[in-house]
Amino acid sequence: MKKIFYSLLLIFCVITTSFAQEVFTVNGLCIAAPKTNDVDEFVSFIDTEIATAGINTLILRVDFNYAYESRPELRDDNPLSKEQVKQLVAVCQKHNIQLIPQVNLLGHQSWASTLNKLLAVYPEFDETPHVAIPEEYEWPNDDGLYCKSYCPLHPEVHAVVFDLVDEILEVFEANAFHAGMDEVFYIADEKCPRCMGKDPAQLYAGEITKISDHLDEQNAKLWIWGDRLIDASNSGIGMWEASMNNTWRAIDMIPTSVIIADWHYEKAIPTPAYFSLKGFDVVACSWRKPEVARDQVAMMHSLQNNSTPEMKSSLLGVMHTVWSPADKFMAAYKSFKEADQESESDVACFKAMTKAVAALEKK
Repeated sequence: MKKIFYSLLLIFCVITTSFAQEVFTVNGLCIAAPKTNDVDEFVSFIDTEIATAGINTLILRVDFNYAYESRPELRDDNPLSKEQVKQLVAVCQKHNIQLIPQVNLLGHQSWASTLNKLLAVYPEFDETPHVAIPEEYEWPNDDGLYCKSYCPLHPEVHAVVFDLVDEILEVFEANAFHAGMDEVFYIADEKCPRCMGKDPAQLYAGEITKISDHLDEQNAKLWIWGDRLIDASNSGIGMWEASMNNTWRAIDMIPTSVIIADWHYEKAIPTPAYFSLKGFDVVACSWRKPEVARDQVAMMHSLQNNSTPEMKSSLLGVMHTVWSPADKFMAAYKSFKEADQESESDVACFKAMTKAVAALEKK
């Protein structure tokens, strides 16, 4: 009987110690969903690499790479099947990884010279139909075209995009959804019959609130990128990682239940403290520079240690973002050498982030 008691006590101590060592609530990775031919390899990659690296949150950028049944007209060519998504769900559940699907809403409805599926099928949703997609894209350009946006006030747009949101939540068995919402340069366009003359902050906040309210009905949390909620001018951060078209004022108009993925790729700018003070849960995001990833880990840990309990609980952790296709990231990961650990690459940055977190958890 004593042996059983001490065995149970030992197991309890191991479990509680393990929980005590966790530094961050979120140790995340954001990456494009794999192509159909790469699903098996990606599942194995999660099983053998991602889970063992300590990742507990995986955001998959799905967009139109799924065989939607509610809106089959919005499927990309050769999209993921329901059965393939269930493979991804199963391996994440096996390792207690929170799986969060992403579909870009509002902005990022085009890329370079390609119009994405939503506006290609429903051109009436375009905020700037007078701006043509060029055959050869260059930045900067006379139209200020980076990516197209849909019009948030179009009376039919949400019936369409919410069908995608609902279906993707169900098939991924998810309790959170990432809506993108970053780098929105086209908003309140002066030629839009619905949006012209309106406050960009109110339009942006209205769209976030509408999406958040819709997700609330399904007990799901909304994640977004944080750049449009930061004042570019006063902060000196600039037009990419912050807003110069006044959407930043929306931070005081949206539900604080929204989770902010706060990306800064050149240095560990301490804006997570700003979001925390505003009442939002926040994650600091890196991309390609190992030193930035390490600095973000140290910054978030320092902010936690020097915060009130209320603020500490909102400083969720860190997340690495990958902007190359999943197959390229996996190939680079497999060929990675220790000599490359300080190189400017998404794999080096990912490894730097996970090693820095692991080092903190050992202390």
